[in-house]
Amino acid sequence: MMTTLRRNGLLALMLTVSVAATGCSTVGRINPFNKEKDGPKETASEGQRVAVVAFDDKVEAAEGLKGADFFLPDPKPISEWALPGATPEQSVEHVAAGGALDVAWRKGFGQKSNRGAHVTAPPVAVNGKIYVMDGEARVSAMDAQSGATVWSVDLRPSSKRDKEAFGGGLAIADGKLYVTSGYRFVAELNADTGAVVWKKPTEQPIHGAPTVSGGRMFAVAIDNTLMTFDAATGVEGWNYQALSESARILAASSPAVSGDTVVAAFGSGELVALRTGNGNDLWNEALSRASRTNALSEIRDIPGRPVIFQGEVFAVSHSGVFAATDLRTGQARWTLPITGITTPWAAGDVVYVVGKDGKIYCAARETGQVYWIRDLNIDRVKKGGGSFFNRFGKSTNKKSKIVRPVWSSPILANGRLVIGSDTGEIVALNAKTGVVEKSVQVKSPLLIGPIALNGTLYFATDEAQLIALR
Repeated sequence: MMTTLRRNGLLALMLTVSVAATGCSTVGRINPFNKEKDGPKETASEGQRVAVVAFDDKVEAAEGLKGADFFLPDPKPISEWALPGATPEQSVEHVAAGGALDVAWRKGFGQKSNRGAHVTAPPVAVNGKIYVMDGEARVSAMDAQSGATVWSVDLRPSSKRDKEAFGGGLAIADGKLYVTSGYRFVAELNADTGAVVWKKPTEQPIHGAPTVSGGRMFAVAIDNTLMTFDAATGVEGWNYQALSESARILAASSPAVSGDTVVAAFGSGELVALRTGNGNDLWNEALSRASRTNALSEIRDIPGRPVIFQGEVFAVSHSGVFAATDLRTGQARWTLPITGITTPWAAGDVVYVVGKDGKIYCAARETGQVYWIRDLNIDRVKKGGGSFFNRFGKSTNKKSKIVRPVWSSPILANGRLVIGSDTGEIVALNAKTGVVEKSVQVKSPLLIGPIALNGTLYFATDEAQLIALR
């Protein structure tokens, strides 16, 4: 069941679903915690996660790190952003893009978010084109310099079964554009012309964007199944069934791939590493905790993408766990009690994460100790009403009288951490100190993290507009 009420044009997207695990084709076991399994076992070594602070404590900057410097690599130009996080690892350290953050142009690309349509797909970009998908599965290629539409194709099914749906995303590999959709299909398009090469139905809607690597497409379906497809033909391969959940956030994750390992995050709060070739599980970790003061911690979803960087996996859950895990062994590194719905950003010696409370955290990548915290909502919280929950579990009940902005995933560009908000504000913070250096108001809700291409930053808005900043 989905409750949808609007505030300022934003849809309430808290989903309550009940899904059955029966009938799913899986290579792994249905219950990932079942110890009885045939065949050779590939298991992680036992490790004990180090909580940097107690879970009932407030996260604060470490006294010994306040004002301390840390290493960040120099910004580098990026000529393609082929996957939701640019690379299969969902990680690029520091991009040269954005400049003065002046709006160069803004162009519409289709159906904006409304009661039955929601813009959720991060843009991707190659060969001077930005690829976007609107709220009704219309995919468009836009010229990166001018925003002019190169081609556009409507992929909505004609069946009454999927009259309304939303979600999905895009990925590019070897000159081909891959599409997943909440309308229950996956497809491959010619990236130059938009011609459909193949289109295959799926049993479940797919709300997250795909990751393509090694000739396979990886995508997480709404029933917490990691699905794989042959990139050349669309033929379904092995599947992995995670635990089902009755409630989740309607913002889905994309898997991360490094070598022969794929790491996927699920609505159950599970972070799972598997072999890309056969789906054999390597390790499974639950990023969840119960809170005595917040019933919403029972929603364990990991809506943001897991990030693989320097042999570690970084992920944050809605249940209040921000964690670092060894990619090879699954051994625990550290955790912080941070509630998040975004994708962390790792670079140099640090990792950044945006909390659901509007705080930006800069933590030491090796230890989890915090260099600085910046609360962006101090001067931005206002009285107001609106929907009971928006798409990311944000409470805006009229009775609460408090409306807090929701912030997107960040990008590190030209020494600044750049993020957007659902109030239409773009903020650039000094990456070393957290000081806000610039704020730009674009007056359109920004819930999807920005991407970079050839010196320009691009935001896809909730109103199906693409905004270029130079």
